[in-house]
Amino acid sequence: MEWIKQRLAWLTDQALCLFVSFLTGVRPKAAKSLGFTPERKVYYANHGSHGDFVLVWISLPKRWRACVRPVAGSDYWLTNRLKRFIIQRVFNALLIPRNSGNPQAITEQMTEALQNGDSLIIFPEGTRNTDDQVTLLSFKSGIYHLARENPDVGFVPMWIDNINRVLPKGTFLPVPLLCDVNIGEVVYLQKNEDKDAFLKRSRNALLALAPPEKQQQAAENSEHDGEALL
Repeated sequence: MEWIKQRLAWLTDQALCLFVSFLTGVRPKAAKSLGFTPERKVYYANHGSHGDFVLVWISLPKRWRACVRPVAGSDYWLTNRLKRFIIQRVFNALLIPRNSGNPQAITEQMTEALQNGDSLIIFPEGTRNTDDQVTLLSFKSGIYHLARENPDVGFVPMWIDNINRVLPKGTFLPVPLLCDVNIGEVVYLQKNEDKDAFLKRSRNALLALAPPEKQQQAAENSEHDGEALL
């Protein structure tokens, strides 16, 4: 029975990757194009739909995926057998209680996974960004606390473009549209770097991978926010 489940999980992974690649035009990256090793990394990306982590997943070299685990909310993914099978057996996700009121326990859970040699996929905005006027939401502090507990772990920004139009919030049928996944340079927590500085620097590293028009939109929004404070 266990062998059958493993085989079914492998087949589901292959089918999902082929389907998403066909739907979005995204192709897995060649290992030589990524200037870092796969172990103990945190891949962080902008968040527009439930399909985001799959695009991050297939944008990494295939042999790297054995040690990559999406961090996902248990309250969403454990609601039925199909979701449980996909998130646990296919993607081996690290499931966390999103509304537990104990963020320290979640940080410890992710730290344990990193110390075991796993890499993680996270979305520092904390929720899906469904506002077309906002390029990137502010980062939650969790990414900083994770970096502080694991200062030797690299954080890899990955910008996902167009996925919110492929699978908008509240819809079930995806729309075929080309998507891009841009992978940036590894970010490490610097010595004596405080929370605000790290959140700003890691967020800017992700924004730098966005298309020019979205970077301009983000800059204009920042100017307006600054004027509102005057």
